[in-house]
Amino acid sequence: MSDSSVPATALEVRLASRPEGWPTTDNFEIAEAPVPEPGPGQILVRNKAMSVDPYMRGRMSAAKSYVAPFEVGKPLDGGAVGEVVRSESDEFSAGQQVLHSLGWREYAVVDASQATTVADDLPSSAFLGVLGMPGMTAYVGLMDKARFKQGDTVFVSGAAGAVGSLVGQLAKLNGAERVIGSAGSAEKVRLVTERFGFDAAFNYKDAPVAEQLRTAAPDGIDVYFDNVGGDHLEAAIGSMNDFGRIAACGAISQYNATEAQPGPRNMFQFVTKRLSMQGFIVNDNGHLKREFFEHVAPLVREGKLIHEETFVDGLRNAPEAFLGVLRGDNTGKMIVNV
Repeated sequence: MSDSSVPATALEVRLASRPEGWPTTDNFEIAEAPVPEPGPGQILVRNKAMSVDPYMRGRMSAAKSYVAPFEVGKPLDGGAVGEVVRSESDEFSAGQQVLHSLGWREYAVVDASQATTVADDLPSSAFLGVLGMPGMTAYVGLMDKARFKQGDTVFVSGAAGAVGSLVGQLAKLNGAERVIGSAGSAEKVRLVTERFGFDAAFNYKDAPVAEQLRTAAPDGIDVYFDNVGGDHLEAAIGSMNDFGRIAACGAISQYNATEAQPGPRNMFQFVTKRLSMQGFIVNDNGHLKREFFEHVAPLVREGKLIHEETFVDGLRNAPEAFLGVLRGDNTGKMIVNV
């Protein structure tokens, strides 16, 4: 390796085994591997920060899904930001900061076509959160899939998380009548109302979700952004006004279930209330990326869109950080400083 600052070997995190139910640190292996050489049209990136996200739980299983499963014995992958330390591409030069999808390792060889330069005037972590996949998910789900319009009453589950916290704020900034969130602790409920500016929030562990949602939204809801599924989805259907819209983003309440979970018992209300529900995967919506940046980047620069981040230091701690996301330990976006 011609760059003397690049070591011969570096750490990577591999999938050691596929979990049954809740994953544990035993499902991961921290390994030392040779730092690869970039080939023509490639760059070598020293990762600075990486993302851990709930969707990664699905990729730990072998089941067919919308994205290929992680391979046992191979490094995991996911969003990361780093510095180009060597370039074999005309598009990038050493020293540039780039966003790419080969996290879970200290050094990554990335095809130039799979890397994007990131602005220097914003923290790199923002491109893993508010201006990355979570921010785009919030924007696409609310604006495009749920067809949000001014005056809507919006309910967001997982409201203290990386996506949910942004959904509620975007709704408020775009003229929502009322925004309600659910979260899993009194501390998170306070954060959702006091810091993220939701009109109301409740702890779903305190009482049945349907009961708490009726109290928080006595006039019903027009939009539900679903990060949780289960009892939250059933409660939202029950509180929906006619022609209500649901953006189905995730179902974290079921990710670690070992048996199929029953669906909402009130699905006939889709007929009587003429409801619509759209499931979506953010990667299908690349055509909205420019619109997303144009809408959201100025809000971030002006400090109008608050984005909490929880940091864990060291690649060796990435598995525990990921498990923390599944437990709900994070506030906002969970990021690992590599």
